[in-house]
Amino acid sequence: MPHVETNGIKMYYDERGSGDPVLLIMGITAPGGVWEAHANDWSEHFRCILGDNRGVGLSDKPEGPYSSAMMADDYAGLLDALGIASARVVGVSMGSIIAQQLALRHPAKVRSTVLMCPWARCDRYAKSVFKHMADCKARLTPSEFMEWIQLLIFTKPFWDNDEAYAGLVDGRAQADVDANPQPLHALEAQAAACTGHDVLAELGKITCPTLVIGGKDDIFTPAWMGREVAAAIPGAELHLYDNAGHAFHWEVMDDFNPRVRDWLLAH
Repeated sequence: MPHVETNGIKMYYDERGSGDPVLLIMGITAPGGVWEAHANDWSEHFRCILGDNRGVGLSDKPEGPYSSAMMADDYAGLLDALGIASARVVGVSMGSIIAQQLALRHPAKVRSTVLMCPWARCDRYAKSVFKHMADCKARLTPSEFMEWIQLLIFTKPFWDNDEAYAGLVDGRAQADVDANPQPLHALEAQAAACTGHDVLAELGKITCPTLVIGGKDDIFTPAWMGREVAAAIPGAELHLYDNAGHAFHWEVMDDFNPRVRDWLLAH
């Protein structure tokens, strides 16, 4: 299993496909393998690189706090280790704040970026959500915690779909038998990176093509956050789906996968 030494940690990554590289950065609590359903599509055209963020999966899980800048430097080191001078970058949720920092701190490494359900700064509501996430992690069983996350990120139409709901139930069951669960200290450290991220005043320095994309019914990172990010980045495109939430990329995957694939091919 491939690891690289970067920024003081051992970072795990996996790859799909060949061609121009696309770096995929996952959100809080989730390993890179959660990209599978998207990478299966995009890897027909690109070399998709799926990393495990520090604090989750098979990457090191040092004590925190972490920061979005620190985690961006992790990925800069991964690209260097793989001999990749520049890549398209797709980041979801916490992955989107890492992608922002990567574009700010290492602009030559970012050819274009897709920022999924992003934020430039946290308000009181968002800070409380991340604190409550850690509180729930400390008190709930893995399946109960997974159900709380599902309530946060999926909207009613997804819950009302029988096939989708069966997947939610299976996800809870799998959480109880996860052989490599995220420890509480690592989730707390990732949450600190999320709440400490504040780059609104710097986003105007991002010059690469940027797509901001999300769901209008997102209660985790509400649509105002994505609109604020898009307005602050020169030339950024914005697309918000109706009737979709934080996990919009699962809820509207039939549109999302080809939409992002085509945008990446054009940028």
